[in-house]
Parts: sequence; structure tokens; C-alpha cells
Amino acid sequence: MIAYKSLGLLSKGEILITNKSLILIFLNNSLAWFSYFIIWSAVYFIYHYVSAAQREQIDNLKLKSHIKELELKTIKTHINPHFIFNALNGIRAMVDENPQRARTAITELSNILRSSINIDKSETVPLTEELNIIKDYLALEQMRFEDRLMVQYDIEDKTTSQPVPPMMLQMLVENAIKHGISHEINGGLVKLVAALSDNILELRVENTGRLKEQQQGGGFGIMSIRERLKLMYGSNAVFNIKQSSPNVVTATLRLPVTL
Repeated sequence: MIAYKSLGLLSKGEILITNKSLILIFLNNSLAWFSYFIIWSAVYFIYHYVSAAQREQIDNLKLKSHIKELELKTIKTHINPHFIFNALNGIRAMVDENPQRARTAITELSNILRSSINIDKSETVPLTEELNIIKDYLALEQMRFEDRLMVQYDIEDKTTSQPVPPMMLQMLVENAIKHGISHEINGGLVKLVAALSDNILELRVENTGRLKEQQQGGGFGIMSIRERLKLMYGSNAVFNIKQSSPNVVTATLRLPVTL
């Protein structure tokens, strides 16, 4: 045995102990590297998760800001001095002839202006609030058109609480008056339809007239509607406007239902 050791040779027991030591060292090193990898991976994923959350928050803020900007531009476009001028002239003409109707008209006009001021406080409003503004708007327009403007409502009761983008449906009604009824010698009909089916809220504005280029997408109003829908609902909302019959134009909004 002394000869073996002097020659640098190890016994079987000593070789076994050495091999065990090497295995333990390897396992310890592997465990250490594995621990480092787990810690590094956790830090990496946490960092990217936090970064993604921050980017999403920033994108949401930008989205809300863009929507508000579009809404304000929309108000400036369709609640215009021309409409207010016509409404005030109509009210002035009724002051002596029909004082009660003149007072009612002033209330209707103030309701519309109040809604335009408060529009930036909410991204959506219940359909019933939007319809109230539309009724005030059409009542004022009927002072100007008199018997040339007929109005019909076909509104399902279960739709009235559904949220809709403020002043969007009103813009379609004004579009119907501006590009449809006002160009018809004998006037015509504006009909509003609201129906709920398969988790889709369908809103339609039908008017007598012919479809014009600015209604199809060339005007700011239609473009802003499409942009607002895209920002708020992505691909889940649909808007189209078409000549549904030889003398009827139909604008349709389909919005996802909020349960």
C-alpha cells in the first residue's frame, strides 16, 4: 500500500470519495447557476411586465385624450352658429305669436348647449339622454321646416339604458336634416330606430333624400364618427351609411352591448 501511494496511485475507496466530491461540486455549481437563472428570469419578466403595463396605461391616456379632442371638434362642427342663428330667429318670431312655445324653444336650445358643454365629462351616456337632446334638436328644426319635417321614433324600451358615445347619434340626425330634408322641396321624414339583438345595439337614422359624397365619408362628421368608434370599440363596432331605397338614406350604428 505504501508503494502504491508513493507512486501516486489511489485505492478504490479513495477514488470513490473523489468522484463523489466532484459530483457534489458539480451539483452545487449547477444549483447555483440555476438559482441565478431563475432570479435573472424573474427580474427580466417583471421588468417587461411593468414596462408593458406602463405602456398600456400611457396608450389608454392617449386614447382618452384623442377621444376628447375628437368629441370637442365634433361639437364645434355640428353645434354651429348657423344652427343657433336659425333657432334664435325662430324663437324671436314666436315671442309675440306664441310666447309659450317660445319659452319651450329657449329651454330646448339651452338643453342642447348644456349637453355640448358637458360632453367632455363622460365617454358615454345612456341612450335615453342622447334621445332627449335629439328630440330638443328636432323640435327646434321643426320651427324652421314646419310641416316639411316629419319625425318618427321606433325605440325599444330595453335599449334606453345602453351607453352610447355622446352626440354621435345627434350628429347623424343633423346630417339627415342638412343633406337630406333641407334639399327636398316637399321636405320629408326623419326616423330613429333603436333595437337590441344578440348583444348588439343597432341604431338607425333614416331620412328622405339622396346620398351625397360628404355623407359617404368625405366630411369631417362621418370621418370623426368612424374614428371615435375605432378608438372606443376597435373592430367591435360597425358604422355604414347607404341609399337603402330610391329616396331614403339610412345610417346605421352597431355597438357592442354592455352587460
